[in-house]
Amino acid sequence: MQQSWVEVDVRALEHNLRLLRQRLAPGAALMPVLKSEAYGHGLVAVGRRARADGVNWFAVAYLHEALALRPVVGAAHILILGAVEPADLPLLVRHNLLPSVVDEEHARALDAAAGALGVRLPVHLKLDTGMGRLGFVWSEAGQVLPRVARLPHLDLQGLGSHFAAVEPDDPDRAGRQLERFLQARVLLERQLGRRLFAHISSSRAFLHLPGGQLDGVRIGILLFGYGAGAFAEQLPLQPALQWKTRVIQVKTVPADFPVGYYSTWRTAAPTDLATIALGYADGYLRVLSNKGYVLIRGRRCPVVGRVSMNWITVDCGPASGVRAGDEVVLLGRQGDAEVWADELAGLCGTIAYEILTSIASRLERRYPGDSQI
Repeated sequence: MQQSWVEVDVRALEHNLRLLRQRLAPGAALMPVLKSEAYGHGLVAVGRRARADGVNWFAVAYLHEALALRPVVGAAHILILGAVEPADLPLLVRHNLLPSVVDEEHARALDAAAGALGVRLPVHLKLDTGMGRLGFVWSEAGQVLPRVARLPHLDLQGLGSHFAAVEPDDPDRAGRQLERFLQARVLLERQLGRRLFAHISSSRAFLHLPGGQLDGVRIGILLFGYGAGAFAEQLPLQPALQWKTRVIQVKTVPADFPVGYYSTWRTAAPTDLATIALGYADGYLRVLSNKGYVLIRGRRCPVVGRVSMNWITVDCGPASGVRAGDEVVLLGRQGDAEVWADELAGLCGTIAYEILTSIASRLERRYPGDSQI
């Protein structure tokens, strides 16, 4: 009863992988993006499960994530999407990790570090086609990329980019980015005399821009059961993560009873209030004060009063029968009632990604039914 925990349904992950593979273009590889603890689901456990299901490409944001992933995915490819430091090159080589090169200065620094080690470093180039974040600016690609391709200690194996927006109502925006990317690919491949592994599609592009699948599709939120939107019927994904805690105390209170800091909520009638083991320190966003819902005994109970650091109060209704020790579902299903990340995101004015990745990494992750985890 001291803290909440997370349960990840590996069968839901397997189900989602199967559906996603069915929509892949011929020859395209599925590349799960497991950054930020696999969107809160557990980097190592999800990586191990995906590898057991035949996934051969993975992407992460940082070197430390790649190092944690390597022991459980064997010889699978691991691409680091962020910029690695030249000083980390020995780790890249030792663990066979693929770094992204983000600009000419970065390329030259990695080339020099590789030369000092006496190795030729496999890399992917990152092209900024309109995101305005990491990468070589597309307008300079014709001048800069050929110089980078001539660096003697870099082995250019792939080219990646990222869409700023993929909107069915404004297809030209993503279309321009894809065109810039394909032009840069042709330029580099002509100079190198060989093909590059090209990847630009995210989960949303995978759904709305089939022509952008190319050699690899970087799947993120879809793997975890969210983001299908208008494709939900064609792609019936299953949310994999449930977040749970327990009731610490229940008390019956009269009408006009104040609850929480600054008494932002008062009871309208006599009711049962339950205090549960969870707060914003665990990742339950404070903006859910007087907005959120949890599930207790198969019923939706509103969060009342302000979310505090370690505890939350919920209104269970009169004569609820709720007792200390009862299980509380913050995300997931209990009986016929459900609360999922997209609903909480709507209440918070944010996206499901933030709800999932905000769950504290220190909380225990459980994987019921998977004997290998």
